[in-house]
Amino acid sequence: MRLSYVRELDEYPTGARRMKILAMAVLAILIGSYEGQIAPVVPLLLKDLHMTLATYGAVSGAAAIAGAIASILGGRLTDRLGRVRLLVPLMMLTAVCCFVMTLVHSPRDLLLARILLAFVDGVAMASTAPLIRDFSPRLGRAQAFGFWTWGPVGANFLAAAIAGWTLPIFDESWRSQFVIMGCFSLVISLVIAVNIADLSPELRARIQHTEQAATQVVDLSEPARLRSLFARRNIWAHVVGISLWLVLYITLSLFGPTMLVQSLGISAAQANTIMAAFWSLNLITLIITGRLSDRTQLRKPFSLGGTIAAVLVTAYLAVVLGQEGVSTGTLMLVGALLGGSLGVAYAPWMANYSEDAEDADPRLQGTAWGLFGFLTKGIAVIGLLAIPYVVKVTNWQTWLFIALGCLILFIPAIVMFNGPWRRTARTPVTVALGEAEG
Repeated sequence: MRLSYVRELDEYPTGARRMKILAMAVLAILIGSYEGQIAPVVPLLLKDLHMTLATYGAVSGAAAIAGAIASILGGRLTDRLGRVRLLVPLMMLTAVCCFVMTLVHSPRDLLLARILLAFVDGVAMASTAPLIRDFSPRLGRAQAFGFWTWGPVGANFLAAAIAGWTLPIFDESWRSQFVIMGCFSLVISLVIAVNIADLSPELRARIQHTEQAATQVVDLSEPARLRSLFARRNIWAHVVGISLWLVLYITLSLFGPTMLVQSLGISAAQANTIMAAFWSLNLITLIITGRLSDRTQLRKPFSLGGTIAAVLVTAYLAVVLGQEGVSTGTLMLVGALLGGSLGVAYAPWMANYSEDAEDADPRLQGTAWGLFGFLTKGIAVIGLLAIPYVVKVTNWQTWLFIALGCLILFIPAIVMFNGPWRRTARTPVTVALGEAEG
């Protein structure tokens, strides 16, 4: 029995139809990421709930653990049940969880509300990256994942911009932000439910090179085996390397405004405006670099170049934070350059990871991205517990240098990824399952 909102396609969509479904997947990750945003109101939460930064870190750490479990569970479920069957109802439930946040009056209430929201949202969002893979042929995958990244990155920008605009209107009430989130998310969830679709299991088992050309690489009579994915060295290089790379991103996502407020003594609205500049250039470079990566069919050089640039800018930012009288304009410029550098590296990496996982078994995309989500949230847990402690003992400058060290460790991992370093003229060839590992 097929649920009424589940539309399963037996032919690969092309043109505007495929782009519409991709747009719905991007919109889904945007709304799902926006629903989980709390960084813009952390300074206000700490004051209103009489909560220390360490307590907030513990609460967010518990929520991240729930989200990590949800990601690995959701990744397996989306491979078995399909993407849309899981995504649509859980998106609407997550919107309801935003309204629950307005009932929080103590750190205990916050703990329960964040765990609930993180778990539901984690299972729901596990379907979005596999959806992008399903509806993006390899010749356009980096750009597609660049748009997917507009979700978590755009959510940071959206939350920071809306908070900077509306907090003064609502007398600095942090609850106002969750009312806005819930209303906005519920409406968009209905739009997505009407327009999104899923591929049949037969289509999901193919590697799609272009809209018309595909390679059948698996025997559907044989079950997908996790060992075909987890036994590959390049897969572990991807997930461990990117987890270290994301330490800086997670720091800025969770504590960016708080870091600026506590280090420089500026207002929450000013801090969110500075962070909006960071996310804005990040959004632009994600798409531009994704397009260039697809045109050249190169992934690793972009990841390497963007990471090296981010290392240099992060080092400068760490030094600047230790100085007095730093202007808002300087911070906006440095933040924008850092956001742009991270964007250059990230979209090509996502395409690289998706393709390397696809070469193992196309049917395990959900599992691969579930693993990515699990490890990423695991790093977030460590960060949420470690950052308040390190900052309390030392300062924010010290933590930025730690994040810089993690960023540097991503560079040797890039060498272990599959894919060329230089563009070469060659004729596409059909590969059998397992032949792509090198």
